[in-house]
Amino acid sequence: MTAHIDPPRKVVNADQDAVETADWLASLGSLHHSAGAERVRYILAALDRRAKELGVLPDSPPFSPYRNSIPLEQQKPYPGDIAIETRLTAIIRWNALAMVVRANKAYGELGGHVASYASAAEIFEVGFNHFFRASSSESEGDLVYFQPHSSPGVYARAYLEGRLSDENLKLYRQELSGPGLSSYPHPWLMPEFWQVPSASMGLGPISAIYQARFMKYLQHRGLVQTAGRHVWGVFGDGEMDEPESIAGLALAARENLDNLTFVVNCNLQRLDGPVRGNGQVIQELESLFQGAGWNVIKVLWGSDWDDIFARDSKHALLRKFADTVDGKYQTLGAKDGAYNLAHFFSEDPEVRALVAHMSDVDIDGLKRGGHDFKKLFAAFAAAKDIKGRPTVILAKTKKGYGMGGAGESRMTSHQAKKLDVDALYAFRDRFALPLSNEQVEDLEFFRPAEDSAEIQYLRARRAALGGYMPARRRASAALPVPPLQSYAEFALRGDGKETSTTMAIVRLFTNLLKDKTLGPRIVPIVADEARTFGMANLFRQVGIYSPAGQLYEPEDAGSMLYYKEAIDGQLLEEGITEAGAISSWTAAATSYSIHNFPLLPFYIYYSMFGFQRVGDLIWAAADQRARGFLIGATAGRTTLGGEGLQHQDGSSHLMAATVPNCRAYDPAFSYEVAVIVDHGMRSMLEQGNDEFYYLTAMNENYAQPSMPDDARDGIIKGLYRVLPSADGPAKIRLVGSGAILPEALAAAAMLQSEWKVACEVWSATSFSELAREARDVERTNRLSPLSTPVESHVVQCLGGKVPIVAASDYVRAYPQLIGSYIEAPYTVLGTDGFGRSDTRAALRSFFEVDRKQIVVAALSALAKLGQVAREQVAEAIASYELPTGVASPWSR
Repeated sequence: MTAHIDPPRKVVNADQDAVETADWLASLGSLHHSAGAERVRYILAALDRRAKELGVLPDSPPFSPYRNSIPLEQQKPYPGDIAIETRLTAIIRWNALAMVVRANKAYGELGGHVASYASAAEIFEVGFNHFFRASSSESEGDLVYFQPHSSPGVYARAYLEGRLSDENLKLYRQELSGPGLSSYPHPWLMPEFWQVPSASMGLGPISAIYQARFMKYLQHRGLVQTAGRHVWGVFGDGEMDEPESIAGLALAARENLDNLTFVVNCNLQRLDGPVRGNGQVIQELESLFQGAGWNVIKVLWGSDWDDIFARDSKHALLRKFADTVDGKYQTLGAKDGAYNLAHFFSEDPEVRALVAHMSDVDIDGLKRGGHDFKKLFAAFAAAKDIKGRPTVILAKTKKGYGMGGAGESRMTSHQAKKLDVDALYAFRDRFALPLSNEQVEDLEFFRPAEDSAEIQYLRARRAALGGYMPARRRASAALPVPPLQSYAEFALRGDGKETSTTMAIVRLFTNLLKDKTLGPRIVPIVADEARTFGMANLFRQVGIYSPAGQLYEPEDAGSMLYYKEAIDGQLLEEGITEAGAISSWTAAATSYSIHNFPLLPFYIYYSMFGFQRVGDLIWAAADQRARGFLIGATAGRTTLGGEGLQHQDGSSHLMAATVPNCRAYDPAFSYEVAVIVDHGMRSMLEQGNDEFYYLTAMNENYAQPSMPDDARDGIIKGLYRVLPSADGPAKIRLVGSGAILPEALAAAAMLQSEWKVACEVWSATSFSELAREARDVERTNRLSPLSTPVESHVVQCLGGKVPIVAASDYVRAYPQLIGSYIEAPYTVLGTDGFGRSDTRAALRSFFEVDRKQIVVAALSALAKLGQVAREQVAEAIASYELPTGVASPWSR
């Protein structure tokens, strides 16, 4: 049998006519010489289009060669003193290192990160010395989203500035032991220092994009002068894997956010190993950002490489770079010059010839671009000069730069928190730090004398940029709220008219928009489906924000509520991006601090797509001390008929209860909505409290009563009586929440008329607020044993032995938040399990929260106490035809 031999593969890149190729290349060189680079780019673009039209060139990855984007001849001169900045960077590196190592060496495994800041130090220093503008009397300054793992470096710089003390640094990650420092950027924990949180990786990039966009919104609406202000984000290449990191890239380019610059610290390493061990993350990121429409600037190689590139006329070095994957780059970074010479340069004779004059030591000294002040400054400056689109700087660095064998480009560098004494000596020697062996061993912090050249230079540079940063404004001027009756009379006097609480909320802030003072400060936000929430009237009333205005005639131009986009539009209609919409809400909800201009954002959305979907972004907003309203519309598990499992919310209130400064309410009636909104506005805008409000609202229409005279305090505290017992002392108390309160009221009527059971009904506007206050009271009583015990609102309302049945459109754990504070028998009905598609009545019957189930639960509770016969419970079950032989709804 003859063996099958595959024919030799055709080498696609082989040159079949070297003379013709040389002629083309010579023509290109001649064109560049005679007409310049712009003409060359035009011709190449035209050739590219034509080649694709002919079908001979597929769509190719839009990335450039593996070299710096800014040629040496276009590089702006460095305006600073590199020698002093190098010394400052070395000192800051040491203090950051000492802070982390000291905490772990002396106090156990407190954690902390050294390697990330070591890779980004030069990036930060170029920004701090030349670009990051602080808030001043002339401008509110820039906003910087710092790479969270690099926070020790930010602290170390603030220490040199005199803003943090030795004691602060010694108590890094020990916030309960004195004036300690938080692990990452947390405005809640350090409210005068950190401006924005970025600890949860991936949230910083999307937040930065929407913050830059919000600055344009403020400018276009004529509210705040933001021209000249810039948003910077320093992020990690591994962090860009998070979906939120790239979720807003297209928006940033589409809306021409030239006030935005990302600096991606490409140290090629995640927490456990290389980011793209078998690929090149920098090229991948360039393709991603360029495809989204960003300006991309690569800073890959330091100035020491310029001479090598100048002599590489045949581009052998670029070919070698293109063939080297990140896993190998990491290995090369961890090894010395001799290893690099043998395992990189010497693998290609042409490349070896380029460095023939260099020694092992020379090779070892070659820097990556992210550690070169000149290259970084040129990139930062170019980014600021670009108009019409955002810029990303892809800066190649070494993780753990300067840590040598203890962590430079090592797989374990992210976990390097303790260094032995020899590694500390090596670090000191590498950066020429004026520290004795004893000072090194004791991990002493170093701050040059106040009159030293370094400190004088540092202060002068920050003075030129407006002052020190990060620094956060804690408060701004109060914003008056109009009287409740002026905008909510319709809700306070419902008179039995049928409407939904969703429509009540929309009508409330629609009326507030008409107020001359508060109206312009309201920021309505919707991810999509504004028409679903009855907000279409806002299209005409305030317009939809678009930086381009409206370049087309909408299809519904002839209607009263046509889709109107405007450059000064007030409504943010974000499209189908809950992550983007909550990021816009956070930008508006923190405007009082970042822009010294308080606003009142209302973000309305399907409640299932809030805490469950973007809960981490909500948690970050809480950290940032956001003030505003989140409206979970079409809320609850049984009010959204026909949608089913993925859309019906039964858990958001439970999640909201875990956020310390979120005040969450589930109102049943329009007047409850009005009272809560009014209270929230006064708390946030007039009193300046760092809290935000979550209200759930239903799209179910039912009769809306007028507000009782004595209901306001109870509404805010979370519980008040809506129906007293009509026939003697109550034998049972029914507590209803939100959409299930009408069922509780109906159940009360059935208990009275059909079973002769006297009962009273309570509206629980917030089980979480009740539980929060009860916890405080319980703690006060526990820690004050000799004082007269205080009674919580729950006990004041539901004290005694009268059994209670609580029903909610949320999982049982939500009403059970108050269970431990109640003495009486407490039965809870809720909507545990997956949602279903059906009518509201069918859903409530299935989840066993309808009026019939409430009646049976009440009779059962009374039967346990011997107040009714068990036979009556069985009679009720049979009379109401309740299923008894099926599995529970939460198990189906």
